[in-house]
Amino acid sequence: MSIILTRTPSQEASNTLSAAGIHPVLSRLYAARGIRQRAELDYSLKALLPYRLLKNIDAMAERLAQAIAGKEKLLIVADYDADGATACAVAVKGLAALGAVVDFIVPNRFEYGYGLSPEIVALAAQLSPGIIITVDNGIASVAGVEEAKKRGIEVLVTDHHLPGDTLPDALIVNPNQPGCEFPSKNLAGVGVMFYVLMALRARMRERGDFAAGHEPNLAELLDYVALGTVSDVVRLDQNNRILVENGIKRMRAGRMAPGIAALFRVAGRASHKATTFDLGFTLGPRLNAAGRLDDMSVGIACLLASDDEQAARLAGELDHLNRERRTIEAGMQEEALAGLSAIDPADRYTLALYRDDWHQGVVGIVASRLKERFHRPTIVFAPGDAGQIKGSGRSIAGFHLRDALDLVFKRHPGLILKFGGHAMAAGLTLDELRLDEFTQAFETVAHELLDPSQLTRQIETDGSLPLDCLDLDFAEQLGALVWGQGFPAPAFCDRFRVLSQRVLGGKHLKLRLWKEGAEFDAMYFNHADWLADEIEAVYQIVANEWQGRKELQIYLQHIA
Repeated sequence: MSIILTRTPSQEASNTLSAAGIHPVLSRLYAARGIRQRAELDYSLKALLPYRLLKNIDAMAERLAQAIAGKEKLLIVADYDADGATACAVAVKGLAALGAVVDFIVPNRFEYGYGLSPEIVALAAQLSPGIIITVDNGIASVAGVEEAKKRGIEVLVTDHHLPGDTLPDALIVNPNQPGCEFPSKNLAGVGVMFYVLMALRARMRERGDFAAGHEPNLAELLDYVALGTVSDVVRLDQNNRILVENGIKRMRAGRMAPGIAALFRVAGRASHKATTFDLGFTLGPRLNAAGRLDDMSVGIACLLASDDEQAARLAGELDHLNRERRTIEAGMQEEALAGLSAIDPADRYTLALYRDDWHQGVVGIVASRLKERFHRPTIVFAPGDAGQIKGSGRSIAGFHLRDALDLVFKRHPGLILKFGGHAMAAGLTLDELRLDEFTQAFETVAHELLDPSQLTRQIETDGSLPLDCLDLDFAEQLGALVWGQGFPAPAFCDRFRVLSQRVLGGKHLKLRLWKEGAEFDAMYFNHADWLADEIEAVYQIVANEWQGRKELQIYLQHIA
């Protein structure tokens, strides 16, 4: 069951934006997303929050400047998702441009698991680094940092995940660590590393380390920052929108890394009209497929590829892995739905599923699909180490998944062996024999934290779209803007008459709609059931390009 809600913008903010010269409908859309002044739509790099607001960043910049001057070997330890991969690429390319001796390793999730573990430190030690720099991980690596200290290796932590009760004994840059006054807590791991490079360049400039005219342009790394930020589904506040907007501008202008250009090509997307949709739903999944099924070093190698030929070969490998991932995911999803046939998800607040033949690298995607289908916090488990299972969870609005797992962890000592994550996504490890105990404990916590009304899906729209905006020009305006998590793309709700409809490929509806004397082409993807003659539809408008022609098309998302 779903409820359609209309966002209510501040009329004062909408009027202020309109008075500043912004299109009246765009003013309404922006005001409904919390924008009050035109200055909040300034996406120039000079509008970025100052790096000095990040706790410890000056100290880290000084330490890195010393390390570069002393030719100390730096080793990046990355995470195995798209944010970790892009953060690694930013660190390697940015530090090398600043004169560092730098290399990287990324844990294979199936052998080492997540983060700077003692085992990863042992692996890193074989490369004899002077300093380990974590990207998109490390805030929970207390044991790993201790192991590094025993081996005489210094650790610098750059991360964005929420900290646990104990911090590692290391210099940390993380907007979410205690005492950090950086206003945006939504930086992705790649964004944190980009900020560290900005601080380092400024420190090296103060030290006189650059010859005249030889200071590197860090903006050349923003295509990576945009890809990692969108792929990690962090909230796109103004600071993140600045990073993403400038990264996408580079892509549209053709000034991107060969690896990113190659990912556009294998995905069949045009980089000259790149959007956040492309990053989140076509490039990001291909990059993530490496970490899910194989080894993220393939993805990082693609991002760091120095020429088009090498990039094309590696992007092809990633595309192949992504196709394999889709096949595995489809099978697991079908098996999960079959497993749920014995229960009614509507009678539960949470879902927790496990099979001993499921793939550890795909559980997060399956959890996301089931969460979308049933609108319940969902955790899907697969076999881990001997006797253990590893789960990946996705949540719904109003249910902070990591905090919920923390409650289970504290109330039932020893039940959860380890866990971590965010409000909307988290991972954990259990003993297989205790899955039923965890399922009940998780359900109990959800009953305490969730109101029954929150289990009904709420579809937010921006209300009716005036007929004079149902055109190609306005669709192109919307398509060129940065939308994403916490700053959703506009969706409208109107009544249409269905003039014609037919099924394409056995699973999509192609329609001709009528509204107020005007006719429109429309698509309803992954929906093959016939619609009524009159419909109330939630929809988006897009500038569809086919065989060199652009035309307005309506994408239906939900029928009331």
